[in-house]
Amino acid sequence: MDQKPLLKVEGLKKYFPIKKGLLGKTVGHVKAVDDISFYVNKGETLGIVGESGCGKSTTGRVLMRLLEPTEGTVEFDGKELTSLSTNEMRKMRRDIQMVFQDPYASLNPRHTIGKILEEPLLVHGISDAKERRKSVIKFLEIVGLSAFHAKRYPHQFSGGQRQRIGIARALMTNPKLIIADEPVSALDVSIQAQVLNLMQDLQKEFDLTYIFIAHDLGVVRHISDRVGVMYLGKMVELAPSEQLYANPLHPYTKALLSAVPVPDPDFVKEQVMIDGDIPSPANPPSGCTFHTRCPFKMDICTKVSPKLTEHENGQSVACHLYSEQADTDIEMKEKEMEGSL
Repeated sequence: MDQKPLLKVEGLKKYFPIKKGLLGKTVGHVKAVDDISFYVNKGETLGIVGESGCGKSTTGRVLMRLLEPTEGTVEFDGKELTSLSTNEMRKMRRDIQMVFQDPYASLNPRHTIGKILEEPLLVHGISDAKERRKSVIKFLEIVGLSAFHAKRYPHQFSGGQRQRIGIARALMTNPKLIIADEPVSALDVSIQAQVLNLMQDLQKEFDLTYIFIAHDLGVVRHISDRVGVMYLGKMVELAPSEQLYANPLHPYTKALLSAVPVPDPDFVKEQVMIDGDIPSPANPPSGCTFHTRCPFKMDICTKVSPKLTEHENGQSVACHLYSEQADTDIEMKEKEMEGSL
């Protein structure tokens, strides 16, 4: 890449202590995010997908430092965020905003929409009262609402309207990066499309960069330039969007994509089945964390944790199948499975 990434994450970890007993002794850790690295270029959208509990939402909160990282570095626009003081980080949040999953829980029910949207401007000391009111009206109209909505309260809006308000609030400080944590998962399908189209229009208009966290692969494909797949706190695959959907490499990615419904009754799609449940992040398996459910498991998978390494055309994968004898291993395993059917 010729350009310097807007955001660069290296070796990011977030462990939550497990405490027991009267004295609250730490007896273990929940490894919610376990050594992930990625970058986001200016103006692009990076989608992060995975099952519930894989650590994708925790990743978003750690990047904002709403949760403090256990280890690793987060470099944003040339500044190292993990070493900033609380006050310095608060100032940086003018450039990094977040859109939350539940639009009702993230809006103060006692405040009018006008006051909610003015708050980021007050916190960052931007403009006088008259200018703030102008900004509120401007951004309400940009997200498809009207000036008179500023006097209403959150409970007077539908879920889709509340999410538009959440997006407007994120835009108030003119940020460079917006982290969207499952922004459409609580909405009806028809409203999801409207909000996604709005986010794409805003990205072009304001030159925004997105990290789009979701569990719906169809939604992520619609909006993302590149997609990272997480499993049990680790990034297992990272690739340009179309390439990932056309040629998934990791067995987990293949299983996720094979589970996406296709609106064509005559279309026959190969099903990749994975057995069992996700292991506990408090006690992850040794070696590759996916080996307990992987149909292509080898001996090395139980002992050595694979690193996320570039395979081809910018597509990175953390899987021992893509080592030196990758293709042969896959073909042999697939033949064995076909023979057992």
